[in-house]
Amino acid sequence: MADEESAHQVPEALTEEQAERILVGMNEIIRAGEEMRRLRAEMVKVFAGFGWTQERIAQLTDMSQPAVSKQMAKHRSDEPLPPMEVSLAQHDAPWLEGRLWGLAEEISETLDESAHCSRHVNALARGRKRFTPQTTDELRRLVEKDLRSYRAELSGAHQAAYDEISRGLDVPAKATDPRPASVRRSIAHQIQRDLLRG
Repeated sequence: MADEESAHQVPEALTEEQAERILVGMNEIIRAGEEMRRLRAEMVKVFAGFGWTQERIAQLTDMSQPAVSKQMAKHRSDEPLPPMEVSLAQHDAPWLEGRLWGLAEEISETLDESAHCSRHVNALARGRKRFTPQTTDELRRLVEKDLRSYRAELSGAHQAAYDEISRGLDVPAKATDPRPASVRRSIAHQIQRDLLRG
C-alpha cells in the first residue's frame, strides 16, 4: 500500500529535464515569432521597391498604415535597392532552398500530409527547423523519396522542378541580390508553389 501511494505521489517540483522541455518549446515559438517580424519588415521594403503604396502594403501585410509608415521611415536612409527579380531562373542557394521548400510543401499537400517530407516541411513552417546545408540535404532526400514512391500521384512538373532545383543546389551560384536570404527564400517558395498550381 505504501509503495502504491509513493508511485502516485505528486512531485513537489519539476525536474530539470521537464523544465527544459517546456522552455525549449516556448523558445522555439518566441524565436519563430521574432524571425517572422524581421522577415515581414524586410518584405515591406521589397513591396515598397515594387512601387506599392503604404496603404496597399498595409492591406497585404495586415498591418496598420502608421506601422507600415514607421517601418518605411526606419529604412528611408538606406541605399534604395532595385526592384527584386522574381523569375525562377536564379541559382543562388537561398533562392533554390525556397523553391525546394515550395515544392516539398506542394508534394505534402498533394499527398494529404502522408508524404515523407511532410514532417520536415511542417517543422520549417513553424520555425522548428532552419535552413542549413544539412537540413536542405535532408529535405532533398525526402523529396526524392516521395517522387520515387508516389510517382503515379505526382505530376511530371514536380519531377521537373526537382531536377532543376537539385542541379542548382549541387553547385549554387553566388548570391548577387543584397536582400536577406530569408526574404529570397520566402519569395522563391511562394513563386514555386504558384507555378506548380498552374
